[in-house]
Parts: sequence; structure tokens; C-alpha cells
Amino acid sequence: MSEKILTPCIHDDEFIRGDVPMTKEEIRMIVLCKLKLCADSCLLDIGSGTGSVAVEAARLSDKIKVFAVEQNAAAVELIKQNCIKFKTENVELIHAAAPDALNGFAPATHAFIGGTDGKLKEILAALYKLNPEMRVVMTAVSLETIGAMQAALKDFAVTDDETVQVSVAKAKKAGSHHLLFANNPVFVFSFTFKKL
Repeated sequence: MSEKILTPCIHDDEFIRGDVPMTKEEIRMIVLCKLKLCADSCLLDIGSGTGSVAVEAARLSDKIKVFAVEQNAAAVELIKQNCIKFKTENVELIHAAAPDALNGFAPATHAFIGGTDGKLKEILAALYKLNPEMRVVMTAVSLETIGAMQAALKDFAVTDDETVQVSVAKAKKAGSHHLLFANNPVFVFSFTFKKL
């Protein structure tokens, strides 16, 4: 029997992390499912953080091209380290801020937005310009970001849109018992731009 696992399955504690935000394991699985990547997709991971989504997506197929877009220097270093650790040579790191970093890109087929630095509408406009039929997935944990995402989506024609709220609790041993510790609830927005 082959030892190669075909499903995304990297545990959070396997990533080199530091103090940089990271999309947690169970949320990554939902994000990857909602992205609906194909073997030859081109994914933009905007606000890549530790690169956890970029790495998991890149490991699905050697033919998938992933661009990890990140402006934070500490995060950029972590993405480099995680790409080396998990041998994802199909990830290209872009050390710049979106939306400016998206100028001149070849049309990507998919985008994951994990961080926007308050420029969500501008990022979505840049993505639409790159590919008016792009598949997009975004995550939010704060009420302000959730509101911004709902407002921003009114400015674009989309199809196949869905909003999912996910709450994850993990059991940890406490003496002879196991107690559940909850992570922050996360909203996952997914849609496909509709070309007008």
C-alpha cells in the first residue's frame, strides 16, 4: 500500500508559525473544498500569512500554480520556510501588498483571500479585472470584516455564492478527562464572478 496521502492533511503544529496569523486546519479543509481547484488551476493566496493554504493547495497537484501574496516581512520568511519544509516548488512568493501586487498577473483561475488590510473592494476589483469568471473564497473572523465582505459583494455580479459559519472545538486532555476548547467562529464566503 502506498504511503502517499492524497487528501490535504497537514496538522497546524507541523507548520512553522511564529506570531503570524494562520488559517487553521479544519478551516483550510473547507476553504480547499469551496475553491474547487482543478489539477491545472492557478491560485492567488492573498494575505498568505504562514502560507498554510498555499502549501496545502500546492500539494494537491504538481500542476497547480500558487502565488502567495504577502506584505508582512516576517510572514514572507515563514512562507519560504514552510514551502521548503513541505517541498512545494509550485508556490511562488510575491512580497507585496494587494491589490497593487496583482497588476500585470496572467489570469488566475482561483483566489483565496485571507487578509485584505482594509482593501477588500479594491482587491475584488483587481481580481475581477484579471479574470471575470474567477472562483473566490474569503474567510472572516471579525464582525467588521464580515460586514465589509457582505457590502463588497453587492458591487459585483456573482454566481454559486455561499456563506458558511464554522465553529470548531478540539478536545484536550485534562487529567483523566478530555475537555473541549473552542476556536473562534469563522465565516467562509465563496462565489464565482459572473462575467457581464
